[in-house]
Amino acid sequence: MEWSAPAIVLGTRRHSEADVILEVMTADRGRHLGLVRGGRSRRQQPVLQPGNEVHLTWKARLAEHLGQFSVELVKPRAAEMLASAVALNGVQHLASLLRLMPERQANRQLYDALELVLDHLDRPEIAAPLIVRFELELLNELGVGLDLTSCAATGRTDDLAYVSPRSSRAVSRDAGRPYHDKLLPLPSFLVEGQRQSGSEISFTDIQEGLRLTTFFLQRHVLEPRGLAPKDLRGPLVSALEKHYRQDQPWNFIE
Repeated sequence: MEWSAPAIVLGTRRHSEADVILEVMTADRGRHLGLVRGGRSRRQQPVLQPGNEVHLTWKARLAEHLGQFSVELVKPRAAEMLASAVALNGVQHLASLLRLMPERQANRQLYDALELVLDHLDRPEIAAPLIVRFELELLNELGVGLDLTSCAATGRTDDLAYVSPRSSRAVSRDAGRPYHDKLLPLPSFLVEGQRQSGSEISFTDIQEGLRLTTFFLQRHVLEPRGLAPKDLRGPLVSALEKHYRQDQPWNFIE
């Protein structure tokens, strides 16, 4: 068995004195593991850093075997990430999210979304909303996606301001006002055509977006697996908070 494909490095773990198990994300074969002979060498270590784009070839006798990777560097990103806490924690966070997906399941949408976020991690004001959108796409791929296209109560497609925790659907401002304390805020940048052109996405918007994805990740994905939200992205949240220099700390879960 053999195949070749572009891939993005998610991480490695030591296998022996010289070798590593490499974890990558591919478009057509999803999250995939393989052995890299000599992966702990000075020549290989810089190539196998999280966030780097590589071209790899996988070989194994049978499809279900771990197999071996041969790896060539295509686009180095890791060195640039060293200067940014948001970037360093962001790539680790994205890898953690992808580990919630089954291995070897093709997913071009998540691969493309991952590549887009990684290309903008050097600019947190762009990367932060992209990460929120990435989490929404992940929820969708896990079968628990949100419907943010129209109001669950009225069918309206404008002035959507909330999300129902029960139905996972958007709710308009007027329809949700009497129940606002039971609904989740929906930041306008997540609604197609609703954000005003030229307006900045504030850290408050990012907070609300992450609270929204946290709620559904916790309910449908993390709790059933015995995981806690802070285990998933606590360091990233701290780095974003520091970047935006908020006067008051943000409680990740209220």
